[in-house]
Amino acid sequence: MPGLIPAAATPALCIGLMSGTSLDGVDAVLAEFAGATTSVRGAVHVPFGGELRAALLVLQNPGPDELHRAAAAANVLVDCYAAAVKALLVETGTGAGAISVIGAHGQTVRHNPDAGYTWQINNPARLAEATGIAVVADFRSRDVAAGGQGAPLVPAFHAALFQDADRHRAVVNIGGMANVTNLPAGARGTAVTGWDTGPGNVLLDAWCARHGRGPFDRNGEWAATGTVLGDLWRDLLADPYFARTPPKSTGRDLFNAGWLETRLQGGERAEDVQATLLALTAHSIARDIGRHCAGASQVLVCGGGASNGALLRALAAALAADGAVAGGARPIVQPTDELGVPAHQVEALAFAWLAWRLLSGEPGNLPAVTGARGPRLLGAYYPA
Repeated sequence: MPGLIPAAATPALCIGLMSGTSLDGVDAVLAEFAGATTSVRGAVHVPFGGELRAALLVLQNPGPDELHRAAAAANVLVDCYAAAVKALLVETGTGAGAISVIGAHGQTVRHNPDAGYTWQINNPARLAEATGIAVVADFRSRDVAAGGQGAPLVPAFHAALFQDADRHRAVVNIGGMANVTNLPAGARGTAVTGWDTGPGNVLLDAWCARHGRGPFDRNGEWAATGTVLGDLWRDLLADPYFARTPPKSTGRDLFNAGWLETRLQGGERAEDVQATLLALTAHSIARDIGRHCAGASQVLVCGGGASNGALLRALAAALAADGAVAGGARPIVQPTDELGVPAHQVEALAFAWLAWRLLSGEPGNLPAVTGARGPRLLGAYYPA
């Protein structure tokens, strides 16, 4: 497939931007790609203002005047993206002219691949105009058009970065939603699979905010004061999504505050619900690893959930309890930081890599992951 720049050109500097389901802000990473080598030059995080976060949260559900509100929110979102790019360039002492491309995923407000669409609000033309740098956006649509889920897209990058010739690994990204990439031992790209397991932080964060405890449960400290409600936990895990086999993907369209509310009896202690939601995230991930990654000896965790010590401990315990590995051995659970890649940078880095793949004329999806009919070039290109 012809690329927009020669694949063998001098090392490319690319910026990746990611604002995920947690709606906390944008992560920006400046990466250098040269052949199979990836290195990070710098990273910044720009938090969302309260009005933008509220606007994006409201857009997760149908409402009046959606088209106008989505377009207006997209412009504010992109202004936040542009601020992150400029801060990153200043921090790294890099001129805009040295950057080959920005990969900007946008903010998912609807994800319904079974109906043939996924929608990430964005305004990549505005971003290209504000930064003077070419932009690649709309990464998911081509995969959906090819019959795929359009998600998760990060497993191809996980394979490029973390697959090991001798060790079976699973990579768990815990953002608003959680996804798993299965990386059997072997050459990069060998037998890779991946899928969304269900909610990651999205319900935990929403329950925290509802009870005035801030936007998230720092290190799982509030959940640690509660007791898992067994009946509620089993009812939550009984949702048909958890029993589906991959390929599968999900989002706030399914797992949201309303989904939780319909399962509450009333009168539960708030901290017990928080503990139960943490157990839901841990066990839904562990159960899927047990079903589809049996034999993995190392579980690498990235995303915001990697900073939640209580969640990592619960995941390790659930992996052991659910018999997720062959031979009775307990897998090592550790953040990707311990392999030299900060957990909070991985997703932004992935979208820089996906943008570079488009420029190089290389497919970005893995059909075994998304269910698409074949490999596809991902993204729409907006020149500087």
